[in-house]
Amino acid sequence: MSTFRDKLRAGDVIAATWVKTPSPMIVEVLSLSSLDCLVLDAEHAPFDRTSLDLCILAARAYAKPVLVRPASSSHEHILNALDCGADGVVLPHIRSAKEAADAVKACHYGPGGRGYAGSSRSAGFTTKGMAKHRETAKNVIVIAQIEDVEAVEECEAIARVEGIDALFIGRADLTVAYGAITPDDEIVVAAVERIVEAGKAAGRVTGMFLARSSDVPLWREKGASLFVLSSDHDFILQGAAALSQAIRG
Repeated sequence: MSTFRDKLRAGDVIAATWVKTPSPMIVEVLSLSSLDCLVLDAEHAPFDRTSLDLCILAARAYAKPVLVRPASSSHEHILNALDCGADGVVLPHIRSAKEAADAVKACHYGPGGRGYAGSSRSAGFTTKGMAKHRETAKNVIVIAQIEDVEAVEECEAIARVEGIDALFIGRADLTVAYGAITPDDEIVVAAVERIVEAGKAAGRVTGMFLARSSDVPLWREKGASLFVLSSDHDFILQGAAALSQAIRG
């Protein structure tokens, strides 16, 4: 049976959503959905180490693949997510091939890389043993988020970095970085297209957040395959709005 990482790297369409609420119950409920993956947003939502740990535990209880976007791409934040048992990380603000290579190193065991602990959840709380844990840890998913002007200029080099599984395009941050008004502005769309092409040329998966699900076929045709749409907050608001509308007619 193919693993989630196999499906991602094969370019299968991946449907995911952001989780913004640091609650294991929210993760538990969403783990019952048909979504391919959940992404815990520790960059823009109030996750601490404990809440991150509990939410990853909830996802793993239902065998739902779970990624973490850490507060930063520092070794410390990457280590926190992976030791708690995340399947991988979506690393914010990767601006150069050097930063990408350093991030890959932080995700894997080796000289100057991920610190080892045999008592973590990812290590089976001492039950795996060092050899087995180091072997399974090679399957960690590393996704570089491209969301800065300088990153767009370096995207071809970033895409070629060994160990990067996918490029994820931060369209909102690119909009701000370019001084544009919306993610649909020509300069932003051109940047997104360049990043997708860079991924294709390097044999890397590309993905993005889209405000409109109707845009998925367009970007799928251009070569993207990882789509993180909406969030638990959106689901709550949309459900409440629909209920209110139904009651009020």
